[in-house]
Amino acid sequence: MRRFTRSGPSSRPVPERLRSPRAPGNLPADLNRFIGRDEELAALPEQLAAARLVTLTGLGGVGKSRLARQGAAILQDRFCDGVWLVELSALREAHLLDHAVAEALALADHSGRPVRSALCDHLADRELLLVLDGYEQLVDACAELTGELLRRAPGLRVLAAGRRPLGLPGERVVPLPPMNEADAAALFADRAASVVAGFAVGPSDEGPVGELCRRLDGIPLALELAAGRLRALSVDQVLHRLDDRFRLLTGTTRGVLPRHQTLRTAIGWSHELCTPQERLLWARLSVFAGQFDLEAVEYVCSGPELPDGELLDLVAELVAQSVLLREETAAGVRYRMLDTVRAYGADWLDATQDGDRLRRRHRDWYLGLATWCELDWFSSRQAEIAARVEAELPNLRVALEQSLQSAADTHLGQYLAGTLWFYWVGCGRLSEGRHWLDRALELDGDHDDARLKALWVAGYVAVLQGDTVGALGALQECREAAERTGNATAAAYALHRTGCLALVCDDMPRAEELLRGALARYREIGELNSNVLMGQVELAIAVAFQGELADAVRLCEEVLEVCEDHGERWTLAYAQFVLAYAAWSSGDGARARALLEECLAIDHTFHDLLGAVLAIELLALVTLGEGDAEEAAVLQGAAGRIWPSVGLPLFGSRYFSRPHALCEEQARRQLGDGRYESALHEGERLDLDAAVARILGPAGPGPAARRRTVRTAPPTTSEPAASPSASGGETAG
Repeated sequence: MRRFTRSGPSSRPVPERLRSPRAPGNLPADLNRFIGRDEELAALPEQLAAARLVTLTGLGGVGKSRLARQGAAILQDRFCDGVWLVELSALREAHLLDHAVAEALALADHSGRPVRSALCDHLADRELLLVLDGYEQLVDACAELTGELLRRAPGLRVLAAGRRPLGLPGERVVPLPPMNEADAAALFADRAASVVAGFAVGPSDEGPVGELCRRLDGIPLALELAAGRLRALSVDQVLHRLDDRFRLLTGTTRGVLPRHQTLRTAIGWSHELCTPQERLLWARLSVFAGQFDLEAVEYVCSGPELPDGELLDLVAELVAQSVLLREETAAGVRYRMLDTVRAYGADWLDATQDGDRLRRRHRDWYLGLATWCELDWFSSRQAEIAARVEAELPNLRVALEQSLQSAADTHLGQYLAGTLWFYWVGCGRLSEGRHWLDRALELDGDHDDARLKALWVAGYVAVLQGDTVGALGALQECREAAERTGNATAAAYALHRTGCLALVCDDMPRAEELLRGALARYREIGELNSNVLMGQVELAIAVAFQGELADAVRLCEEVLEVCEDHGERWTLAYAQFVLAYAAWSSGDGARARALLEECLAIDHTFHDLLGAVLAIELLALVTLGEGDAEEAAVLQGAAGRIWPSVGLPLFGSRYFSRPHALCEEQARRQLGDGRYESALHEGERLDLDAAVARILGPAGPGPAARRRTVRTAPPTTSEPAASPSASGGETAG
């Protein structure tokens, strides 16, 4: 059997004198089943082959000790001198460390020489795996001893398990994340079955068990303690009591390490190992939700006790101690606390009587961030801004909630909800945006400008959702208040959105009049941004619906020029949509497809559901014109699945519905009802990602496989057969 030697894995036979039914060592037998961690277990042999010191790090209760023991047991036969476990969690005195290791190795030396010398001599010619568990309170002493043993014993390999690395040269650090949801559920079910005879997770329990595992962060210790509570509670009752998780999750299982008896003790052990500054930072970081970056930490958490120049080192220490998780994201390096760790820090923050001040600083930072992102949306950094806001959404929600809890801060909540218009509209968050805007507008604030912004944004979102009554009420209130207070900017936006409302309500002459008026007002006040450009795209849609395709093309080409100058992509996609409609109407199906594929790729980048579904609807008609009625029906089915996440399908507009109806009518005629419905159902099984991949292929937008153009019946009235993104503009932003 392959084993480890001084230079790595070896197939050299184990000497006869060392062969035995069971390799030497002191690993205890497990009393219950080991669940999950398949990937981590599979990787351990390779990691120990590549490095003589492998350290499993992670939060208390995450399963480091159990994984180390399980991995060591699997590797036991690969070391001719066995696997030896050294339990250090109960040790507090560094001068006893050498004795503890010698005792674990069953080393009896009565010569009077130093214990370390005896250890080095004992291990010098042996090939064994030493498992060091729970050393973090003695990390410096343990690192010194481990380094010397590795230098003096070439055949030694060390598997360490602790809350921070040892920091030795050549050390391979393996951060252990919480369990994935499937493994967490399996662990919970297994431990629950040992508590409640016959327990099994049935279909009705899958939801509550999954929620329990998520809320406990997939921490094995927390799951085992929660399973223990089933002696007296149901799964639902445990779930409902999790707000007080540290009181609920206690246990008295015999034979369990004291630090694992309760969740609070397990987390508190990490807390005790922190310096006073690290503990204070831990408490202050509890105001964050989800991920956060170093800049936010420096603004929110700094103060006389925590100078901002020292925060980087403190953050690095909390990462090293597994209190913070470091994550690479599309928005850069970010940090995150598990909810259980955050809850522990929040208790300490409350004890400092500084919580309110920290929460206000947190809110102020994210108000500033939202303001910056709105300004920078009109630039080549749109994709970066979208990713940043997506990453910051949990913290922005906390800031919104904080602002709307106090009458004195209502205006801040209204401002923040309105400032995020580009995210609500442009990144597929219409429903959530409407929720926050409605909540903010239910409250009376003393700042007219903030309320006016929230009003026109609420009207905009309502238009896109097909809520005519809600949109009209918000926009009328905004226009009247703007005229009364002399707020020319809010008046222009309200006029613009009212024109957008007329557009989706099929009043094209009125839409054209209002949109031209809004664009004139924007020019008067010097406003130029994505909203303004979208207004011009919407004007192009209004004139296109009235049969003036050349004017629509001219308007959109002007938009393209400005977009190229500023690097703007989101509005550019809507302009391309209108140009695609014009190309299709002129019989140029190939150009229409190329434009729509580029449009769809951009919309998918931003997760702009409205832009994407409008592009897919028109692509269905183009596909029908290429002679593939079945694929056209599939695309209609895919669009049908997306619309409920946006709002009223096709805005309930006869202009927007006409191309859909034309495509359906001709596809049904060619396929017959049965084949059409079958293809439609196939499309309904596609989510947005699958639909985009089907249309664009792995290489993204480009020449499609189909290029045979067979024109469908051309439009014969001023109502276009294929409707461009009517709310095309602000529809998305």
